[in-house]
Amino acid sequence: MSKLIIKEVIKSRGLTVAQVAGKMSILPSALSQSINGNPSFDKLCEIAEAIGCEVSELIDSGSNVITCPHCGSKIRVKVEE
Repeated sequence: MSKLIIKEVIKSRGLTVAQVAGKMSILPSALSQSINGNPSFDKLCEIAEAIGCEVSELIDSGSNVITCPHCGSKIRVKVEE
């Protein structure tokens, strides 16, 4: 099962949620809601851009498969080194 690790990635980059929210021009509470909720792929892309990482870094997936929250399709995530 996939798990979002957005807070961990933010911390590992030496940033805070407030700083990332500032880069996104949104309130920290709005970013927290996205992080703790079920963010869309577009929102994950925005967060990744603000952090300065790839979307795949925000997902901890033992099987590298996530489920689309909109259509239920399985999406394989490939991380390239």
